[in-house]
Amino acid sequence: METITILWADDEIDLLKPQLMFLKNKGYNILTVTNGHDALEECESNKDIDVVFLDESMPGISGLETLSRIKQIQPHLPVVMITKNEAEDVMEEAIGSQIADYLIKPVNPNQILLSLKKIIDNKRLVREKTSSDYQQEFRHIFMEINSALNYEQWVEVYRKIISWELKIDDSNSSEMGEILAMQKKEANATFSKYISQHYLDWVKAETGPVLSHNLLRSKIFPQLNEKEPAILLLLDNLRYDQWKVIEPILSEYYKVEKEDYFYSILPTSTQYSRNAIFSGMMPADIEKHYSAWWKNDMEEGGKNLHEADLLTEQLKRVIRRPMKMEYIKVTNALHAKAMNDNILNYLQNDLTVIVYNFIDMLSHARTEMEVLKELAGDEKAYRSLTRSWFENSPLWAALQRAAEKRAKLFITTDHGTIRVGSPSKVVGDRETTTNLRYKVGKNLQYERKDVLEVKDPAKAGLPRPNVSSTFIFAKEDVYFLYPNNYNYYNTYYRNTFQHGGISLEEMICPVLTLQAR
Repeated sequence: METITILWADDEIDLLKPQLMFLKNKGYNILTVTNGHDALEECESNKDIDVVFLDESMPGISGLETLSRIKQIQPHLPVVMITKNEAEDVMEEAIGSQIADYLIKPVNPNQILLSLKKIIDNKRLVREKTSSDYQQEFRHIFMEINSALNYEQWVEVYRKIISWELKIDDSNSSEMGEILAMQKKEANATFSKYISQHYLDWVKAETGPVLSHNLLRSKIFPQLNEKEPAILLLLDNLRYDQWKVIEPILSEYYKVEKEDYFYSILPTSTQYSRNAIFSGMMPADIEKHYSAWWKNDMEEGGKNLHEADLLTEQLKRVIRRPMKMEYIKVTNALHAKAMNDNILNYLQNDLTVIVYNFIDMLSHARTEMEVLKELAGDEKAYRSLTRSWFENSPLWAALQRAAEKRAKLFITTDHGTIRVGSPSKVVGDRETTTNLRYKVGKNLQYERKDVLEVKDPAKAGLPRPNVSSTFIFAKEDVYFLYPNNYNYYNTYYRNTFQHGGISLEEMICPVLTLQAR
């Protein structure tokens, strides 16, 4: 290991000989000074210093003043403040100046060593511990994946995989990341078989998990009351891992009361899943009861223009009491600004539904724009981009203001996305849909191993655009390509985020209940 250089500034440095000797014996290089001026000179002239131990009370310029000036010289140099003074205002000022640690005199050698380990060796130790722990967990997850799980157990396995994915992100362990990606791929292969075996029974008998069309009735409506305003925020394309990276931001203003889930219906696409959520019906029933509000894939016109109407009808059927509801859809910057400007007015409603399309737009833009392909080149970067967007968005600004008025907040989605990597050829006529993760059409030719085929759409609760229409849904990370220009489109769409098919990421969706702090 490269020798670590410590600068220790203390006017009583002679009294610290036992601590200094201890550190030298551990292999650390120690520079000592007795005042702030000398500490600043060392920081100016010596760029090899790795960490500064700084006495808060020294003659001349104080430790806090020295700290401030060190940060001007080397903003990222870790500084440990050491003090006899336990006054709260001193601690707050030091912490506000972004110290790396805070120790109270007298300090013993083990305290100092622990502080150094946290600062210097933290990333290495976290990486090694994370890798070690995941290696132990790997076999357990492997056995779970292959043990005939039910739908609840699949949710737990998925959450476990995502938890490890986030830990490995933080530890920067690329080797473990590759192993986990392989395990996640295996999980999706087994999950796809499970869905192929059980999904049509869930639709027919309603004995499985809560699906899209039962989401509001099962998870949201029972929690509404007349005493507090509620906001239902539907973030299009929000995956469970993306929820976990924005959760720490939200926790500053909101307490998560419940982390729940539902399964998106197939196809896992906005047209089907979101209309099912707001109507409380499967798509075939929407077409039957509200034919003017439903359009099949190849019909002209918008496919989600009547969500507010469908929600109003569902509220009448289920709640059966007067309710002031408002529906807001945010698809551009102007909508976002208007939503933020009016957030306090919305709290006059019993229920405000906000559909926010940014993550969906991000995934599609990433497919089209080379710069976004670089910015969100993999799962970790995609999560980071989601977090960065949310933290700086008008949406977060609006939710902070809503929290001050004690609003209840529900967050969910319509479906997730998967990064595709395995092309599969499909042949269809001109009336075949263009989606990369599902197709509906006549006389489709496809690789049977890659799909769940539904030749009778009614069994999946889906409309039948034509008498001989068949739906096919891509399994795992498959994406459909036509034979024409196959190589071009294979390269173009590989590693893009898509939805419509069967995967843990697309189907297992978060439902969060939060209360303002």
